[in-house]
Amino acid sequence: MGHLADRIRTRIAPALLTALGVTFLAAGVLSLTTVAADPVTTPTATASPESVVSATPSPLITLPPLGSGGPPPAIASFPPGRVATRIRIAALKIDLPVISGSAGYPACNVAMYLTDDRLGQPGQGRATYLYAHARTGMFLPILDASKVANGKKMLGMIVEVWTNDDQRFLYVVDKVKRHVPYDTAVGPAIVADTEQLWLQTSEGRGTQPKLQLIAEPLSQEAAPHDEANPTPKPVNCA
Repeated sequence: MGHLADRIRTRIAPALLTALGVTFLAAGVLSLTTVAADPVTTPTATASPESVVSATPSPLITLPPLGSGGPPPAIASFPPGRVATRIRIAALKIDLPVISGSAGYPACNVAMYLTDDRLGQPGQGRATYLYAHARTGMFLPILDASKVANGKKMLGMIVEVWTNDDQRFLYVVDKVKRHVPYDTAVGPAIVADTEQLWLQTSEGRGTQPKLQLIAEPLSQEAAPHDEANPTPKPVNCA
């Protein structure tokens, strides 16, 4: 019996303690590894039955440094007469002068802003609504991109809009809406009560469904006069 007790004390007990120590240590390491390796979940945009894709990915161009711009000013400081004069989506190679919309067929080689008292202009705290044909040199790249995964790659793209008072506004695309009935397309923008940018182009000629991008504001900053005020050269393409 004494010999058996000595074996338990000198060999078996230390071995059990060592095994338990290794087990505890391994558990600690595995616990730390699990926390450190936990990935950050990135939202995945999926198309709804209405072909609406929305998300908030990272912007695709370099944003202004902190302190150089900031959110658009309060509505109370909105200058009378401000209108959009230029739009650029660098990721899609779109860069167009912007002119006032009209009741007739939209002009070519420009984008146009919808003239409705319920809509706004950049920095006014309402929806700015710009539209252009889905033609080469205009908004055709938006239509082309929308046909791949419901336009998912456009989410997070930066849209730049300049105004006639030498300001540049940055927006980030937050939503893509396809196959929107032409007679209801503008309604949601009209009732918007926050700063937004809506872009529209056609999915066909005439009264075919519309394609829309909705973008949220990022910043505002001063811009050179010539950069903000390109000379528009509209063409009648009816």
